Amino acid sequence: MDRCSFCGRPKSEVNLLIAGVDGHICDSCIEQAHTIIAEEFKGSNKFDLATIDLKKPKEIKAKLDQYVIGQDEAKKILSVAVYNHYKRLGQPAMDEDEVEIEKSNIMLVGPTGTGKTLLARTIARMLNVPFTIVDATVLTEAGYVGEDIESLLTRLLQAADYDVEAAERGIVFIDEIDKIARKGDNPSITRDVSGEGVQQGLLKLLEGSIVNVPPQGGRKHPDQKMIPVNTKNILFICGGAFDGIERKISQRLNAQVVGYNASRASDKLDRENMLQYVAPQDLKSFGLIPEIIGRLPVLSFLNPLDRNALRNILTEPKNALIKQYVKLLKMDGMELSFTAGALDEIVDIAMKYKLGARGLRGICETIMVDAMFDIPSGSDTKVKIDKAYCQKHLNNFHTRV
Repeated sequence: MDRCSFCGRPKSEVNLLIAGVDGHICDSCIEQAHTIIAEEFKGSNKFDLATIDLKKPKEIKAKLDQYVIGQDEAKKILSVAVYNHYKRLGQPAMDEDEVEIEKSNIMLVGPTGTGKTLLARTIARMLNVPFTIVDATVLTEAGYVGEDIESLLTRLLQAADYDVEAAERGIVFIDEIDKIARKGDNPSITRDVSGEGVQQGLLKLLEGSIVNVPPQGGRKHPDQKMIPVNTKNILFICGGAFDGIERKISQRLNAQVVGYNASRASDKLDRENMLQYVAPQDLKSFGLIPEIIGRLPVLSFLNPLDRNALRNILTEPKNALIKQYVKLLKMDGMELSFTAGALDEIVDIAMKYKLGARGLRGICETIMVDAMFDIPSGSDTKVKIDKAYCQKHLNNFHTRV
């Protein structure tokens, strides 16, 4: 009778018995062996600091340049922040000169479709630390419908495979941070559970404290055991469109204009891109509380995308939109190409309706839907999209926008 060569149990007493060259192994012994291996290699996980290839800021920016067009100032600030974050993680517990390096959380301000989230996702691919992107729009105060502030760290724990030590040196990108601005410039007389209340709750996370995190979320599993996570070494990057903050900036700059020389200085302002003059007091006027602004000391902006930038976004990055469509049709054995006139027409529509880089995909989908419907069933092996074809298929797009 066949028996497990490890535990000796016969085939009739096990669920599965796998045969080898000179022996057998049962499913129970396989599970035990897997547990032993997992315990043995638990310390050498994918987030081991000793295996980090520390890239210099210029190297990090060069990597970002392959995927994100323009935004040199924001990329430079992010590259330095990530580089310093790695150095902080490698700092001894007690240095000789007893100088402790503190983290500098980052605030990115820029219009929709300028690349805030893309920058974060690109950095996520090249990092060897746990990284997660969370949306601030779903956050509410504890006890209200929505997600608790601690859910940010739950996502980070999941990204770190519940390795607390690895999660405590991770990076969190909080998107849509402007959506938790308080509803008025003065403190609300009613409870602002998704605005100022959330900002108050974020303070302890951004500053650095030990937070009890529910590993499976806050409300569905009320009896779960909490996991303490120290946020002292977690780098927070916040991004938001802050729609309308240009008016706050203009009011501040105009209020400082007194006299002839000051008037001449105001004439030098770039009225088309007021976001480049953003300052912490503008964020306060928008609705962020001073305490949270102070915990986001690095403030950077993303420029609105001009025509040349949108044109380059279509074709230049590694994951450029046109390259994606070419690859899609190549899977069907088709050769797709776009004329320069077609690309210019796509960019013109995006500029006309101020859709940003994200709007380029919607325009391209409208143009390509008929082609992608007919081509797989047709006999043509080459497809060329020209300006006339784009104009013909964009009629419906104009009526929808």
